[in-house]
Amino acid sequence: MKKLVIFDLDGTLTDSLKSIQYCTNMTIGEFGFEPLPLEPFRYFVGDGASELMKRVLIASGDKELVHYEKAMERYRQVFEEHCMYEVKAYEGIKELLATLKKKGILMAVNSNKPHERTVYVIEQVFGKDCFNMLVGFSPERERKPSPVGALYIANTLGVEKEDIIYVGDTMTDMKTGKSAGMFTVGVLWGFRDREELEEYKADAIIAKPMELLKYL
Repeated sequence: MKKLVIFDLDGTLTDSLKSIQYCTNMTIGEFGFEPLPLEPFRYFVGDGASELMKRVLIASGDKELVHYEKAMERYRQVFEEHCMYEVKAYEGIKELLATLKKKGILMAVNSNKPHERTVYVIEQVFGKDCFNMLVGFSPERERKPSPVGALYIANTLGVEKEDIIYVGDTMTDMKTGKSAGMFTVGVLWGFRDREELEEYKADAIIAKPMELLKYL
């Protein structure tokens, strides 16, 4: 049996797309841009707030990223205030986490969301004692798809990489888990589709959270 499951956050544990859309559109609106529809945000997200803002500005017509620095500064302020806007756990996630805990499986989160926001969202949605370790982006660690965060979790919790399942919804997560030498599971309820997960060689793909149990 595996000893540790490392989860991505946005698009894997929590449905946060509307939150990201809301905060981003509020930000770019202050620079004279029209709000963007929800669907493109599935591909804007996944590589951190900086890449998100660059992609959004380019899609809005700011090809030279003239407004990037000021928009990024404003986005951080807006997101700090509204990061929980319509954020919720995906159906079946809380049941999965409860089952893993009952089985004695360690659980951790590795996110490109800033560390403080990662902790805040997890505690708001799942409580303070659900996970054994939370890792969000911070300047001292490379962001995903670097394996640094995943390996930091493994080393801190004292678990060998072959005893770990890495779970996520995007190519970024599959790259992260693969480069860390972990068993990767792609989820279909998140922001991307099966084709992307297959292209980036997910070891397994699941459609519902409780399906993860078969890979323990």
